[in-house]
Amino acid sequence: MKYGSTFKARSKTYPQVTLEIARISFGRRIELMRRIRELAAKAEFLEAGSTPKEKMEAALLEGEVERTYLEWGLTGVEGLMVDGQAATPESLIQSGPEALCREALALIKAECGLSEAERKN
Repeated sequence: MKYGSTFKARSKTYPQVTLEIARISFGRRIELMRRIRELAAKAEFLEAGSTPKEKMEAALLEGEVERTYLEWGLTGVEGLMVDGQAATPESLIQSGPEALCREALALIKAECGLSEAERKN
């Protein structure tokens, strides 16, 4: 049996771009849970708040959770230039098209086995 720890997916938003996504494994799932547990708990607590400041903080923390998923699961980008340089996962996250980041995020969350409702959160 041959097993690849990553898979490639052609972007639906930008068909010339290919995203490389890490496959879930026992060790990688534990690593991801460690990285997001505290952020996710704080975000959930703040989402229950009623003030605009709490809502803003919750949205910021949710963005940090999403960035963590991207940093954890996006291992490569092909076919994209960002500011005249071949894109890397880091440059895509920092300066690339947001729609492509959202697409990569959906692929990562699907690989983690999250439901559609969980992926939206």
